[in-house]
Amino acid sequence: MNTEASGRSREVIAHGPQRIVCLTEETTEWLYLLGQEQRIAGISGYTVRPRRARAEKPRVSAFLSAKIDKILALEPDCVFGFSDLQADIAAQLIRAGVQVTVFNQRSVAQILEMLRQVAAIADAAEAGERLLLEYQERLGQMQQAVQARVAQGQRRPRVYFEEWDEPGISGIQWVSELVGLAGGEDIYPELACQSLGKNRIIADPLETVRRAPDIVIGSWCGKKFRPEQVAARPGWQDVPAVRDGQLFEIKSADILQPGPAALTDGVAQLHRIMMDWMNRPGGAPAC
Repeated sequence: MNTEASGRSREVIAHGPQRIVCLTEETTEWLYLLGQEQRIAGISGYTVRPRRARAEKPRVSAFLSAKIDKILALEPDCVFGFSDLQADIAAQLIRAGVQVTVFNQRSVAQILEMLRQVAAIADAAEAGERLLLEYQERLGQMQQAVQARVAQGQRRPRVYFEEWDEPGISGIQWVSELVGLAGGEDIYPELACQSLGKNRIIADPLETVRRAPDIVIGSWCGKKFRPEQVAARPGWQDVPAVRDGQLFEIKSADILQPGPAALTDGVAQLHRIMMDWMNRPGGAPAC
């Protein structure tokens, strides 16, 4: 028997794209979590998860712009992008003959499905399903913990999540859903169906005052959240969250990334904030 030929027959052949450029952070983080980081040829300059990616991979794009020549020089066999905001980048790469897949996930269910598809493309479907099952189990455990507190007579805190301060923007769908899973009630649920930020602008800041949030969470898309500035807004002094010192920051990389971060660290921080509010001395009885 030809042992050399036999050895070759037992070699594991790598399927799927071998040189992937990720134009946003969530697909980069997911490929690392899947143990498929060797497939990544280039990443977004905004990538901070995992931190090692910045040292290991060339940065070839921002969010709204990309270095097309540098991407093409990497000879990618696949590019992953996100949303209509990257449509122009995608079009340039497609015209250059590059395979491009642009996801537009907006809900928790769509994030899970996007991760499932990326895992399949990277020939890591089995590993992807294991991780997704872990994520869903943790979300279920959070829901059970919240339901137990509600059954004891606690009410859910009213939550204002602010994506940007000037103008105020709120209501992004997956965050609104995660607030609910974590134990809160989004005070702007009607904005969750609006995919574009310009359609989620809160024209009258006093409307937030009228909705009386118990908790304010800021994630100013890369800019440091300033709770003292929120507390000093005209008319906000009697907002329960301001009065009780319930103003928090969750880093945008942890919650505004529609991928693994939001389903793990992001929602965990939301849940901790909600449960701490419910566990305050004296409690928060249901109305």
